Amino acid sequence: MTLRIVRVQDEVTLLDWQRVHNEIIPTAALSVDEVRERATRNVLEVAYDGEVLVGCSTVRPPSEETAAVTVIARVLPAYRRRGFGETLYRHCMERAEGAVVEAHILASNVDGVRFAEKHGFVEVETYLLPGDTVPFVLMRLG
Repeated sequence: MTLRIVRVQDEVTLLDWQRVHNEIIPTAALSVDEVRERATRNVLEVAYDGEVLVGCSTVRPPSEETAAVTVIARVLPAYRRRGFGETLYRHCMERAEGAVVEAHILASNVDGVRFAEKHGFVEVETYLLPGDTVPFVLMRLG
């Protein structure tokens, strides 16, 4: 495994990030413009095994709503259980710089919830976005 992690910096990486996000979170799919806007305020990165897209990540800095850094590592289902998530997660945690860390995980993403629990995250709340039927789980590193 040779995971290459690249910051979203052009149309190719932006579209790759969008593809992973939308496949893993179909209930909150993002347009290209929404991803472009997020890239101005968050660290968005894509992960490749060689040249093959395997995942993406988001590191969201603290805001007026929360003092926590949000860390989200996503790996496409076909590439899970190969160590990619672990590598991507550790990379994101380096950016968190010792802050309180939270993650928002679609409740139906059982693999993601288990991964977070395995890494010491605990459920803080479950919430629904307007119009959604599948809730998100807010988890905080305990």
